[in-house]
Amino acid sequence: MAEYSGAAADCVRLIMLTGARPSEAMRARWPEFDAEPGFWVKPSAHTKQRRVHKLPLSPVAIELVERLRTNRKGEWVFPGDKKGEHLAALWHVWQFVRERAGLGQEARLYDLRHTFASLGAGGGLSLPIIGRLLGHTQPRTTQRYAHLADDPLREAAEKIATVITKAGKQGAPVTALRGRVP
Repeated sequence: MAEYSGAAADCVRLIMLTGARPSEAMRARWPEFDAEPGFWVKPSAHTKQRRVHKLPLSPVAIELVERLRTNRKGEWVFPGDKKGEHLAALWHVWQFVRERAGLGQEARLYDLRHTFASLGAGGGLSLPIIGRLLGHTQPRTTQRYAHLADDPLREAAEKIATVITKAGKQGAPVTALRGRVP
């Protein structure tokens, strides 16, 4: 299968690896990655909360940024078709990704942000940590993003039941409950 290349494909890769909003990624400038090595320091003008968001980058994201740095010139990490402007659209590469991945037309590029959060939650990361990575200021917002699949929930239920079962088998005192449970 051919790999889609170019600024738009690399932008989608960065969104996938960081959980960034597509607009934040498309408007990224090199100084945001140069301010502190290993971080993407998004300016307040580019974030929904209008606050600076200092996002630590994974080694894979750092590798992507460094590859882009060696191949691109100018102020924009993802330059657009017009000279001096940033990338303006990602729909064409997202359509390619949806088709290759067998995703339906309802799959949105923004869903990569939700997937990032869900993978973090499924991997045992706390909602405050996930929220910080996404730049959320309200915990309720992160709760909407971090959908848990059935497998992590089943695994959690099994872990809890195992602890309870082991406690009973190891001679821990068991208290009988009397009366009806409402």
